[in-house]
Amino acid sequence: MSDAAVTMTYHQQPTAGVARPWAFPAPERGTLDNGLTVLRCHRPGQQVVAVELSLDAPLDAEPEGIDGVATIMARALSEGTDKHSAEEFAAELERCGATLDAHADHPGVRVSLEVPVSRLPKALGLLAEALRAPAFADSEVERLVRNRLDEIPHETANPARRAAKELSKELFPAATRMSRPRQGTEETVARIDSAAVRAFYEAHVRPATATAVIVGDLTGVDLDAVLAETLGTWTGDSAKPRSVPPITADDTGRVVIVDRPGAVQTQLLIGRIGADRHDRVWPAQVLGTYCLGGTLTSRLDRVLREEKGYTYGVRAFGQVLRSAPDGSGAAMLAISGSVDTPNTGPALDDLWKVLRTLAAEGLTDAERDVAVQNLVGVAPLKFETAASVAGTLADQVEQFLPDDYQAQLYVRLAETGTVEATAAAVSAFPVDRLVTVLVGDASQIEEPVRALGIGEVTVVTG
Repeated sequence: MSDAAVTMTYHQQPTAGVARPWAFPAPERGTLDNGLTVLRCHRPGQQVVAVELSLDAPLDAEPEGIDGVATIMARALSEGTDKHSAEEFAAELERCGATLDAHADHPGVRVSLEVPVSRLPKALGLLAEALRAPAFADSEVERLVRNRLDEIPHETANPARRAAKELSKELFPAATRMSRPRQGTEETVARIDSAAVRAFYEAHVRPATATAVIVGDLTGVDLDAVLAETLGTWTGDSAKPRSVPPITADDTGRVVIVDRPGAVQTQLLIGRIGADRHDRVWPAQVLGTYCLGGTLTSRLDRVLREEKGYTYGVRAFGQVLRSAPDGSGAAMLAISGSVDTPNTGPALDDLWKVLRTLAAEGLTDAERDVAVQNLVGVAPLKFETAASVAGTLADQVEQFLPDDYQAQLYVRLAETGTVEATAAAVSAFPVDRLVTVLVGDASQIEEPVRALGIGEVTVVTG
């Protein structure tokens, strides 16, 4: 080694650039000759393209007695076509480096595709094939039905899923689809066959009532030509606009305990129905709910987790159930979490105290400022991927919202004041109009819960 001095050249430390304003990306809207609505959004650098396809096949449209047929149909779309068997179709997707998923919910069926942009034409061709001519082979439908029947006992055993099922049953009239499990029960799923799946498909799946959202780096992609050769070949008749049944719910304050003897924890789910995104109160409701239970520093966590040590975390949230063009939709407003069994009564007591204190004293400006920073300031990170943008745009389509809704929402969140956020949170979670579902050991938690006086207590097996 040489004894000569070694010199090092230091490069100038980089400096931060000027912050650029951010807004949720705006899509371009168009319609293919077959009636399919297309929203496209060019996102430079996103080499994995995300496609979200919304089909107007809602759970309300399922024939009586076969709840779950929409779910089976959604899963069967990728299980073979008139050109490929189920195994061949899966192999073709794999050659594209693509993933294809589908699920059914109250607004309709959603099909999701992700694929490298270089393979987009091939993947869209496979998607079009699945939509145009699904096989719905008897053997594949029977397998999907068996799989679904195997899933149901596991869902029932899961405390969080069991609580959600019970809350829907309590809130909504028994005759409405929304009161029943989204993917059907053992009794209804067992009745589903390939004929029922095909009948549901033929009644509700057509391009004229569907919307495709395509997001990614579309540089050099002649998307019009690609769409014409793929999704543009999907044909179907037009359909009359469907009437959307109104959402009604009974939020009379009460408690339902789903008995799980020996449970060391109690799963809690407290909810009611409130305004959806069409209502002008939605931004304030989002902000107030976030202050109440949206993060580790929210009020519920500060008390139940940090001060009392009852739980690892409790969250408050609003989730849109279904919307309508006339704005008559609704959202589920809920508080969820789990607490150790011996402290179920004290935890609920403190939770109600948090709600009463919120109503009496309101939020602080500091709480509001932190919530705005968290919700608005980190939005660019939330939408880093094409899939996250496509999913949000598809949500807007299903909820009959304008294409610039998400961008305007962040503007309105930043403008919402502390008083407005407080009023929305108090209105969302009134202490005397909450349905509480507890999944736990009734022998240990029933009496402490009755003593709280937060509503009539009923115990069910489960």
